[in-house]
Amino acid sequence: MNIKIRLTILNFLEFAVWGAYLISMGLYLAGEGLGSQIGWFYSVQGFVSLCMPALMGIVADKWIQAQRLLGLCHALAGVFMIAACFYSVSAVGNVSFGVLFTLYTLSVAFYMPTIALTNSVAYNALEREHLDIVKVFPPIRTFGTIGFICSMWAVNLLGIKSTPYQFALSGGLSLLMAFYSLTMPACPVNQDGTKKSIVEALGLRAFALFRNYRMAVFFIFSMLLGSCLQITNGYAATYLEAWGALPQFADSLMVKYSVILTSISQMSEALCILLIPFFLSRFGIKKVMLISMLAWVFRFGFFAIGNPGSGFVFIILSMIVYGVAFDFFNISGSLFVDKETELSIRNSAQGLFMMMTNGFGATIGMLSAQVVVNHYVFNLPEGSDVLPGWQTCWFIFAAYALVVAVLFALLFHYKHEPKAE
Repeated sequence: MNIKIRLTILNFLEFAVWGAYLISMGLYLAGEGLGSQIGWFYSVQGFVSLCMPALMGIVADKWIQAQRLLGLCHALAGVFMIAACFYSVSAVGNVSFGVLFTLYTLSVAFYMPTIALTNSVAYNALEREHLDIVKVFPPIRTFGTIGFICSMWAVNLLGIKSTPYQFALSGGLSLLMAFYSLTMPACPVNQDGTKKSIVEALGLRAFALFRNYRMAVFFIFSMLLGSCLQITNGYAATYLEAWGALPQFADSLMVKYSVILTSISQMSEALCILLIPFFLSRFGIKKVMLISMLAWVFRFGFFAIGNPGSGFVFIILSMIVYGVAFDFFNISGSLFVDKETELSIRNSAQGLFMMMTNGFGATIGMLSAQVVVNHYVFNLPEGSDVLPGWQTCWFIFAAYALVVAVLFALLFHYKHEPKAE
């Protein structure tokens, strides 16, 4: 089978696993009386990313071929996610935060490294075929987003968006991915027998990238922008369904199909991936990252002024702009790291990028967002109108993204040299 098709299937399954619960999980938790803990469930994805992606990247660089490690991680993630479903079903109405959170955390701990590993496996396969990664990979990655969308739609249309069966769907897809990843081309490991220092043996050379001013600033701002990544994943569906408290909007499409509506964000993401080769070659990484940061400003701002009635167009615009916000940061950043690092530490560098974005950034961002949302929304007296509080939250998040954008424009130095046509 053509390597592009094989990698397309790989990316489809990789993100279908995540899409089965990432957007809808908050609705289930709220229904089980765990609404106040939503932030912890989303922030733990960032917490485990502080070490797991970098650790697995080191293992892939030094000892286990990346495609095999990818399969092992998915097998473990799938088993723990299915266990979370079985427990939730058996304890319906009396779900323990500690038990569910532990099973969920173990699953996520093994899933998060697979994003960087999937990239490494794909880059290796394309290099073996002497294909241009910058041009060929984005369309392949698009099908990862399509996989995410398909899972979201399945969860909403099957009526399991507020049930633990979304965990079973995710776990089943993860086990399928575990088997499929073993069919990928073998990735090299660095076993040349040369005596290495402790730093090199542990794969910590990637952290030496912080000695380079440009790379240090890049990784720091990756963390600051990563703070935005999980906010709408954790709270968007809850916010959209909050409009159902108003009689005139109780049966609106925005409320009934909140998860499907949110999938427009991923549709935009799928399309915007195709723009990356053009924007990177024409404008360079600095301007592309800056565009992403400004897109986050509009993402949050449109949420703040939107509603199911006359302001519905702003909700749609918020979904559309998400593609630029996410892709121009996540995909372009990964390609930048691949281009700027040596082969011997490339897997480790990808893991470090994940650590800064989905690790420090997502953890700090989600826990900070939880403080803001709890203050303006969930800590209000019962029966209060929470919609003005939601509006304030979205404006605060938009202001944060704007500050990050301005600082990045001033501090990140990168001279782009367009390729000759």
